[in-house]
Amino acid sequence: MNQATDEYDVIVLGAGPVGENLADRTRAAGLSTVIVERELVGGECSYWACVPSKSLLRPVLARAEARQVPGLREAVGGSLAAADVLAHRDKQVGNWKDDGALTWLDSAGIDLVRGQGRLVGPRRVSVTPPDGSGGEERTLTARHAVAICTGSGAALPDMPGIAEARPWTSREATSSGTVPDRLIIVGGGVVAAEMATAWCGLGSRVTVLVRGSGLLNRIEPFAGELVAETLREAGAEIRTGTSVKGLARPGGAEGPVTVTLESGEQLEADEVLFATGRAPHTADVGLDTVGLEPGGWLTVDETCRVTDVPDGWLYAAGDVNHRALLTHQGKYQARVAGAAIGARARGVERLDTSRWGAYATTADEAAVPQVVFTDPEVAAVGLTAEQAESEGRSIRVVDYDMGQVEGAVLYADGYRGRARMVVDLDRGHLIGVTFVGPGVSELLHSATVAVAGEVPLDRLWHAVPSFPTISEIWLRLLEAYRG
Repeated sequence: MNQATDEYDVIVLGAGPVGENLADRTRAAGLSTVIVERELVGGECSYWACVPSKSLLRPVLARAEARQVPGLREAVGGSLAAADVLAHRDKQVGNWKDDGALTWLDSAGIDLVRGQGRLVGPRRVSVTPPDGSGGEERTLTARHAVAICTGSGAALPDMPGIAEARPWTSREATSSGTVPDRLIIVGGGVVAAEMATAWCGLGSRVTVLVRGSGLLNRIEPFAGELVAETLREAGAEIRTGTSVKGLARPGGAEGPVTVTLESGEQLEADEVLFATGRAPHTADVGLDTVGLEPGGWLTVDETCRVTDVPDGWLYAAGDVNHRALLTHQGKYQARVAGAAIGARARGVERLDTSRWGAYATTADEAAVPQVVFTDPEVAAVGLTAEQAESEGRSIRVVDYDMGQVEGAVLYADGYRGRARMVVDLDRGHLIGVTFVGPGVSELLHSATVAVAGEVPLDRLWHAVPSFPTISEIWLRLLEAYRG
């Protein structure tokens, strides 16, 4: 096979939001950059995760909120037009075509090579073209850095019958063209909670099987409790302390799925979604050629440089480094890593990697924000009370019923929600904030600024929220803290 050899300053494996952001930063630093992508430019978030899932959830949540507004609830009493929701979802993902993303790459001056990229030694990447493309294998060489931004995929458990049953993963759950009549969801995390909300709202009879004691166990306990309460009211069944030991789909692709529980009980559904974790896309990127174990998470320093590779040329940003498996955190890492690559290429010897330094991904451990788009919404940043206590911090926890805030009363009749702030008593600032309730996602950035900025509570007292908005929850929390 003929080979073409190309040299760039930076090679990026993966054209999702993380790879795009890193490439944008290295191009802004004046470095020639190429992205290698085996699927669609735009990545998992754009086509099978964030964008399609929120497209499915938006009408479900809008209807739920409308039903809490006097004078409006009577107008939204019917079912959602599922076909229209799915068509809108398809439009938002560009019908799974990446033409728009290609236009952006061209405008940014970033080259694209399609195919499977694999390391073949220090600073060298071999690209195998897609099947049927007729393209030639190419070897790319990087003068300064290679960045692995290949993300993660759904991890399916090893259990009897799972291959033949072909269960849904998050990809099928966000791209299905039909609404299953009966859907079983295995898992209790964000994907499970959001997809239960979406498909229940679109008309599926949903059963959620949770191994643990409840939903969303990495967030404050009341978050999962309130989400579970609303899901049950919507008709979903949620079983906790329940494990699956086998699957079967004897009738083939069109037949129902039988789920066997550890107790021996069997449940039947049209589809079953496994939302039980993620695994890094590092099994087929040539890690063994540079002394690393294929298929594992990559350990990085504060600049996202892989620590176990000599000479500091290999970087890993986004899910593959397992610091914070969220699109916005991966993009944050990409901005820091791209800037660090640019600085090192200019010959800067010592970068500011101190806490909150220009080249440090400090927010990954101190101020990670996340929204769960369920009914009610969940928005959280920083540490939970349990996490803070496990770190040995001296804290005070302040809770408040969000339904007692005038803005919430006006927002929805019978508003249900709760807020919590976790205060570091030794340092006098917030280290964690959680909001649960309709419309709270837009409150989260104010909390993120307070946590990341380590704003003293005495100064935060002077940040006056507007009346009558839900943001007055800040005033109520601070009043409760001050006594």
